[in-house]
Parts: sequence; C-alpha cells; structure tokens
Amino acid sequence: MAAVLACGEGATLSDGSAAELWCVRPWAGLIEVTVPARRNPRVPDIRTHRRDLPASDTTLYRAIPVTKPACTLVDIAYDLSVAQVERAVNEADRLDLIDPEALRQATEHMPGRRGAPKLRRILDRHTFTLTRSELERLFKPIARAAGLPAPKVNEEVNGYEVDFYWPALGLVVETDGLRHHRTAAQQTRALERDQTHYAADLTPLRFSHAQVAYRRDYVRGALASARKRIERERGGGN
Repeated sequence: MAAVLACGEGATLSDGSAAELWCVRPWAGLIEVTVPARRNPRVPDIRTHRRDLPASDTTLYRAIPVTKPACTLVDIAYDLSVAQVERAVNEADRLDLIDPEALRQATEHMPGRRGAPKLRRILDRHTFTLTRSELERLFKPIARAAGLPAPKVNEEVNGYEVDFYWPALGLVVETDGLRHHRTAAQQTRALERDQTHYAADLTPLRFSHAQVAYRRDYVRGALASARKRIERERGGGN
C-alpha cells in the first residue's frame, strides 16, 4: 500500500507484486506499480509501468488498489515459462479467484497485451473439448498401440453411457473435457460413475481430452499397463 501511495494518483499494484498479493505466485523483485501513461513518478525501489488500465481491470483487495486476477495473470505470463504460468493459473483456480475458462474468455478482450497470446495458447490446450468424432479418431489409434482391440463406443454400461468399453476385459475409459467437469456436482457424478463400474468388477480409467490430444504416449502406457494387469489377473485372457 505504501508503494501505491508513493506513486500517487491512479497508481495500482500490478504484475509480479499483484500476483504475490493475490497469492498466485511469490515475487522477490522490486515492487511493481502501474500508473497512468500521462504520469512518470520516480520512486526508489519501485518499478513503475506507464499505461492506462481500464476500470474493469482493477479492483481493491485488502484495501489496496490492484489489477484483477485475469489482468495480473496476463501481465506476468509473458516473462514466465509455460510451467510457471500453468502453476499460477492453477493456484488462481484453487483459490477461486478465476477459473481457466473464464480466464481464457477474458484474454480475448485484452488486445495488444504482451502476455495475452501466450496465456491464451496455454489455456486453449487445457480448456478445449473434442467432439465425439474427433475424440474417437484420436483415441482409437492410441488404444491399438496399447495392444487393445477395437472398443465399443458410447455404449451403455451399468446405467451410464461410457465413451469406450472393452467387454472382454471389463475395461471402461471415460474422457473428460474440462468445461464439463468443473463444478462439484459434475465431479461427483464422474466419481459415482467410476465407483459404480468398480463395484461391478470393471476397471474404470479416466483421461482428459488434453491428455488424449497432447500426451498420447502417457495414455498409451496407462492403457497398456491396465491391459496387462487385467490379462494377468484373468489368467491371460484377451
């Protein structure tokens, strides 16, 4: 607060310092403050950014003028690694400051901001949802590479329509798009589906759409391990 006051009219805590105030990422550098472009205060040990922030990008938190979580994450994204950005986004989500889908939408209204394209690319990878046909097209070759036969698709099992099912193995695979598995109710329903299948002596596995699209080797390895375990337990059956 002292830094904001020292920078005068229209000053707002921002960038790395805002990220630390919101508790999404620690910051050890100079305190960072954004001031209106028409002003150029020179305050020792404070790094100032001259730009005109829209009122929609600022708020008060702990009585301190600060950039909102979406604006803060965009501001810090440019200079961070992908892993660091993901950790900051995950922390903001965990703290219920903003969820990834709302953040992705917010970046669309920040033209010209250096960190927006990078943050949007990261978020698109984690929030997109494949269509059924796209998912099936990507998943089936992974399953074949794992030594699995062709699955039944969108089959009803134990009262639920499942994405992929191997009756001979008793293996059920569900694939989740983040946009449809964010709320507590949605997550509870997904868990109940898995628990119902497990209680019926089936093996339920769950992957995200992003894993199917971007981490195919991991999915293939998990499927292969599950297949081998099931076949071993069933005496080598197919």
